[in-house]
Amino acid sequence: MEMRQKSCLVGMCGVVMMLAAVVAQAADQLPSWNDGPAKSTIVEFVTRVTKAGSTDFVPEPERIATFDNDGTLWAEQPMYFQLLFALDRVQAMAPQHPEWKTREPFASLLKGDVGKALAGGDKATAEIVMATHAGMTTEEFEKIVRDWIATARHPRTGRLYTEMVYQPMLELLAYLRANGFKTFIVSGGGIEFMRPWTEKAYGVPPEQVVGSSIKTKYEMREGKPVLVRLPAIDFIDDKAGKPVGINSHIGRRPIAAFGNSDGDRQMLEWTQGGGGKRLMMLVHHDDGAREWAYGAESKIGTFSDSLMAEARKQGWTVISMKDDWKVVFRPSNELQGR
Repeated sequence: MEMRQKSCLVGMCGVVMMLAAVVAQAADQLPSWNDGPAKSTIVEFVTRVTKAGSTDFVPEPERIATFDNDGTLWAEQPMYFQLLFALDRVQAMAPQHPEWKTREPFASLLKGDVGKALAGGDKATAEIVMATHAGMTTEEFEKIVRDWIATARHPRTGRLYTEMVYQPMLELLAYLRANGFKTFIVSGGGIEFMRPWTEKAYGVPPEQVVGSSIKTKYEMREGKPVLVRLPAIDFIDDKAGKPVGINSHIGRRPIAAFGNSDGDRQMLEWTQGGGGKRLMMLVHHDDGAREWAYGAESKIGTFSDSLMAEARKQGWTVISMKDDWKVVFRPSNELQGR
């Protein structure tokens, strides 16, 4: 009888432990993050700034979190996805531009020699972008982007670009919003390239996207008002431009900022400079097995030694993709029906 009671107690303890594990897993709003300093830093920060009565409490209207896009929310190799979009547009537009057959950088692109086309540096890239992004209304450009993002696939993985988003960062966005944060994208990418799809991909509506822009003008066409995209740069939302863009578009200094490269340094500095409890984090691409391993030597998403040194000096948290993330990309089946 006594042995039977002990057996029942052991069984009940096992059930209780299993239930506790299930409850803990359900309560974990960052399930794709491994337990460790990065995850605990996030949870501790959110707990302290949202707890009423805490000395670090921040009212909801001031809970602003900014995220870089390329390399922070989705992949950026082998080149920025917006540039891949522009290269696809060159091929699609070529029949209307016979002069491109003999004019660089377009001639090389049409021959499939991307390396030679981009050897012209920023000047060549700007020419490609202006030719493919301007000369149309904002509504026409939005449709082109929507059609491309719905069908275009990554050249190495074969996945849709919206399947190249990072599952741990999606969970982080949702976790922050569940705790009264307003999440913004602050990217060097084109603001009107991102706005058509960020709400579906990240839950970030178009009015909460800050990015680079080209000039536009208002005019009437066939009795209807339109905005026409012009082949001229208006604003570059990168490096020192990010704090400027934040101030212009958001009007509040973030209390949390997330990036992955030298282009995000000033955004994190600006965030930290506000005083009080702050969270600054950088994604480090150190997982060559599940994504790409790159840093100081890369021209795309450069994470220089000086940035790493500043992160250590300032107490910014560096997220190791290899060590801190259980998974990298959002599973494809989660996108079905979206």
